[in-house]
Amino acid sequence: MDAPAPSTRDIIFNYLGDYVNPAGGVAWTGHLLRVLKVLGVGERAARSTLSRMKRRGWLEARRQGRRSLYRVTPKAHDLLEEGSRRLYGPRQEPWDGTWTVIAFSLPGERRLTRHRLHTRLSWLGFGNLLPGTLIAAYPRESELRRVLHELEVHPYVHVFAGARLDPAEQDRIVARCWDLPAIDTRYRDYIERYGPMLNEVHRGLRHGLPAERGFVWRFWATYDYLQFPRVDPFLPDELLPRHWRGGAAWQLLAELRTLLHEHAQQFLEETRERVAKPRPRRRVSSPPQVALDSTPTIPERSC
Repeated sequence: MDAPAPSTRDIIFNYLGDYVNPAGGVAWTGHLLRVLKVLGVGERAARSTLSRMKRRGWLEARRQGRRSLYRVTPKAHDLLEEGSRRLYGPRQEPWDGTWTVIAFSLPGERRLTRHRLHTRLSWLGFGNLLPGTLIAAYPRESELRRVLHELEVHPYVHVFAGARLDPAEQDRIVARCWDLPAIDTRYRDYIERYGPMLNEVHRGLRHGLPAERGFVWRFWATYDYLQFPRVDPFLPDELLPRHWRGGAAWQLLAELRTLLHEHAQQFLEETRERVAKPRPRRRVSSPPQVALDSTPTIPERSC
């Protein structure tokens, strides 16, 4: 199945999370538009999406003199930090064999909150065991508390930490909560797509890889990996099928990001300098004199 086309909003969020938020959360508008253009996003689509993100509280727009900038809001900062921890944080520690079980029942008028809670808990590695009951192999206590606090659902949620399941039932429960074969197929596709890119990167580093290309490759390798924290609970090795490709995909991403880091930073710095450089004032010349009996030539327009 073909992957869905990348959305402008997701592209912007990925760029903010990877490059802007760690550097203070500020992006000059001109620089941001240049970067998005390199990633295939036109100025009209970029400005429209940035405006919507501002209205929804993800960005603040400010002006400094003749220039404008966007600043990541605290709401967006927290979300991007959570995503970075999930994506780039350390892999799980050895598993102690216990589970965290969550049971919740929200009032009918909080249906939207129920959906948000389920989505955020899935991001933390929880799988849907039964309606209103989720389970995870790792507790992630601090992240869980933050989610329950932000969504204001404490009175409706019960958390049971340190639960032990019948070992004979664990495989059946894992199969019920997560489609691991389908996730592994996605990892295979990722490796088949970006494995050859790694070879291209090594060749490019020997012969001179343009900074812009390095940034673009690094960005899309990261962007396409973002699907996995949304679907993969990152289970302990004891619960994974044999020949699981998740570790190989992660190592591939980590190597690509490391090798292309300097190229990406160089491209962004060069782009920032070009945008910040004041444009020379254009001289206004007098229009050419046209004889009254002459017919001006109209150039052909290309569509």
